[in-house]
Amino acid sequence: MSLSATDLTSHEAKHEADSLEPQGGSTVAGLSPTRLAVRRFRKDRLSMVSFTVVLLYTLAAIAAPILVRMGVLDPYSNHDKLLDASAGGVPKGALGGISWAHPLGVVPGSGTDVLSRLWLGLTYSLSIALAATIIAVVLGTVLGIISGFRGGFVDGVIGRSIDLTLSFPQTLMLLALSGTAIYFLTHTLHIPPGNTAQSVYVILVLGLFGWPPIARVVRGQVLSIREREFVEAARALGASKRRIYFKELLPNLWAPILVYFTLTMPAYVSAEAALAFLGVSVKPPTPTLGNVLTDSIAYSVSDFTFFFFPALLIAVIVVSFNLLGDGLRDALDPKSNR
Repeated sequence: MSLSATDLTSHEAKHEADSLEPQGGSTVAGLSPTRLAVRRFRKDRLSMVSFTVVLLYTLAAIAAPILVRMGVLDPYSNHDKLLDASAGGVPKGALGGISWAHPLGVVPGSGTDVLSRLWLGLTYSLSIALAATIIAVVLGTVLGIISGFRGGFVDGVIGRSIDLTLSFPQTLMLLALSGTAIYFLTHTLHIPPGNTAQSVYVILVLGLFGWPPIARVVRGQVLSIREREFVEAARALGASKRRIYFKELLPNLWAPILVYFTLTMPAYVSAEAALAFLGVSVKPPTPTLGNVLTDSIAYSVSDFTFFFFPALLIAVIVVSFNLLGDGLRDALDPKSNR
């Protein structure tokens, strides 16, 4: 029995398709955009190293309060016997009194353990930066979505609010309003005075002054997304604006939001250190990376190691978060080049 030309062609096409099918009857599964982004991110060694460092810092910050309660870390006890009173309270021995009991030495003048104070300070600094970043990102995302989707008068009002917020000198405003704001927090909102009120004030100032950049980014993304078919379909079906904002638009904005989040965290860690130097942030004996570094400035010559370790820790945190943000941006946007 002979085959026609059409039957022969169909038979060859079927044979070629069968040869491309994986052995064992399995089918080729396509990768989602998320899996493709994860694959690109994992191939970038620098991004993976920065991700590992950020993860270690986060775990260390979570573990610090637990270790303090267990007595493993002791950031408050003084060790006067380790200080040289004749030399102005500088630790005895070389390199700031480094020993097995105090791997990073002791604090000049008080004798507290530097490692314990830096470790617990990491918890407070990252907590302040995280809370302020969440406020800035949430506020900027919501206002950016509303501005980009509504347009017109609403867009104009939000746009002018962004310009007005950016025009304020943030540092000067923070210093000028610190006394009044903290009085309001403690007497009106009944927030415990002292470092609790100071922390809340720093978080609010950083968050309320930090939302305009992410609002502009989100607005630009929404301007292009709002014309797509799924948004028009939601409108035609009578979906509420709230559903369109948070069910249709927001899931398509997580990539720039995630990148902005990882880039804002290190900026706020540095900002907390700067505010501690200006006397606005959390004050000793409660440690933060900022006030530990501020205390070390007076001993930068007589005890350089005490100045070096907190400065190095802040620098590594900032660089790691920035490299992580760059890696996420490249992975989520394959058209971009590093």
